[in-house]
Amino acid sequence: MIAYILYTVLAGLALLLPLLYLRNPYIFHDINYTITAIKIAIRMSKFKKQKPFYSMLDCFLDRVARQPHKKFIVFEESSYTYSQADRESNRVARALSEHGQLKEGDTVALFLGNEPQFVWIWLALCKLGCTASLLNSNIRSKSLLHCFSCCEAKVLVAGADLQGAVEEVLPSLNQQGVRVFILSEECDVDGIESLSDKIQQASDQPLSPQLRANINLKSPALYIYTSGTTGLPKAAVINHERLWLASFVQAVAGVRSDDIIYVYLPLYHSSGFLMGLCGAIEKGITVVLRRKFSASHFWNDCRKYNVTVIQYIGEIMRYLCNTPKRDNDRDHKVRLALGNGIRADTWTDFLQRFGDICIVECYGATEGNVGFVNYAGKVGAIGKENFLHKMGCPYALIRYDTEKEEPVKDSRGFCIEVPRGETGLLVAKIAERSPFIGYAKNGQQTEKKKVRDVFVKGDLYFNSGDLLKIDNEGFVFFQDRIGDTFRWKGENVATTEVADHLLMVDCIKEANVYGVKVPGHEGRIGMAALTLKENMDFDGEAAYQHVKNFLPSYARPRFIRIQDALVVTGTFKQMKVKLGEEGFNPAVIRDPLFYLEDNKGYVPMTQEIFNSIAEGRIRL
Repeated sequence: MIAYILYTVLAGLALLLPLLYLRNPYIFHDINYTITAIKIAIRMSKFKKQKPFYSMLDCFLDRVARQPHKKFIVFEESSYTYSQADRESNRVARALSEHGQLKEGDTVALFLGNEPQFVWIWLALCKLGCTASLLNSNIRSKSLLHCFSCCEAKVLVAGADLQGAVEEVLPSLNQQGVRVFILSEECDVDGIESLSDKIQQASDQPLSPQLRANINLKSPALYIYTSGTTGLPKAAVINHERLWLASFVQAVAGVRSDDIIYVYLPLYHSSGFLMGLCGAIEKGITVVLRRKFSASHFWNDCRKYNVTVIQYIGEIMRYLCNTPKRDNDRDHKVRLALGNGIRADTWTDFLQRFGDICIVECYGATEGNVGFVNYAGKVGAIGKENFLHKMGCPYALIRYDTEKEEPVKDSRGFCIEVPRGETGLLVAKIAERSPFIGYAKNGQQTEKKKVRDVFVKGDLYFNSGDLLKIDNEGFVFFQDRIGDTFRWKGENVATTEVADHLLMVDCIKEANVYGVKVPGHEGRIGMAALTLKENMDFDGEAAYQHVKNFLPSYARPRFIRIQDALVVTGTFKQMKVKLGEEGFNPAVIRDPLFYLEDNKGYVPMTQEIFNSIAEGRIRL
């Protein structure tokens, strides 16, 4: 009888599944995602109850115990096992504890590029119960100092190649009482101490877990900096719960324990650090670490190190597609690409050229409380809706007026949810299961990201700042960014910061910075509309020298437009949307235009330059 019932159930399922597949061709992807999401929810529930708290460091130490001789970090011609990484981080922890007088709860700023020492220092800080503040290695002067006031770092550890940038702000750091260490064997600069020699002299024996006994799921694990409308970097607070959730993206994407991941994105970014490094620790896999991206070395590295998983941002995939075609383009072991920002046309080109690689596109903000994963592989989509995901993190797309830069309200004063197929602003409910922590020491900017009374009186939502669209199959598509921030080269560019720097140039009276689309490129590149001081001409050389000295390359305005007067709204807000739509074509714009030519400075914009950019002969 039991066998008959079981046979009947199985026969029913055999008939039902094809019918469900015909109705929803992504049903098996949905089921697989749901199972993975349930497993993650169970693990997170255990972490919340577990005492003592089980952190990413504890996960790493478990990997050390289980697979001590497995390669953890491969860097250039060197490799380090999980056990070696553990011992190296023990040395760093002891050196920083003794010479930096660090204790549980202190914050230490890391100012260095992609190298194994970055990983050792972070692990060391975890062992001391300290919080790491991951500084963008491109920032300088005012921005660099601002980052210390955000997180109140007690100690700065900098790479030897960044000593010059540190010396620029050293008087201010010393005045604030910040201890400054440089990763070198000796240093003769007053106020900067060498660290490498102290690490070599330290013991590699394990440290007591009691040093981090008070750390819990809600404790800050990291500060990761993000640009915004303030014009200066904001320190997004990443607690241990958020760190764990971000690391699980690899599991959702289908990364296996025998994979090898290629990490060349900056470790100071959430993509490289949380999704890349921490995700690798969670899966117990090998990380091939590179200092920075190189299109010409990319596939050779993948072949040399037997890479199976790569990370990307949209621009990266386009750069790879733009390299000269070779006979061995498909000669590699890469099976999975994980990232965000790839355009549909680049996606298709990439697969046609480099083979059957599963691309898993993701969406999310460093500080946000909502994210999506395109686990079904739909070309062009940034994610797919799932009932379980929406239960855990309620979200909606609401109607948004891009000119007024505010949500559209109904007669009752509430926001209007857009129907399927229409573009709307993504907002996500702030609740216990989907918290928004905000920015360190910046209550004003934290509050700006909140939207109140969205659908009912008293509710509270996170404003993503992104315009999305959801189709009838539940796939989510990115449309645009709003506000004063645009994205270029995988970096968020804050227009107010750039404008503030331009205003320091003697000839410039007013500056309105915005992003413009460029044919064949993801994101928007920087452009500035300027008015000049009376009886003064645009000094392209002075402007170039200033932006070169004070702004990273991705934030420098590539185009300049000189206007008699800047256009403003009725409430005296600068108009960016119309300017962005008008672009930089000298055949359309009658105002004087200038173009930032590499290593030459700002030169008059010509039709020939425009055509070369539009046709891809000039690469930006």
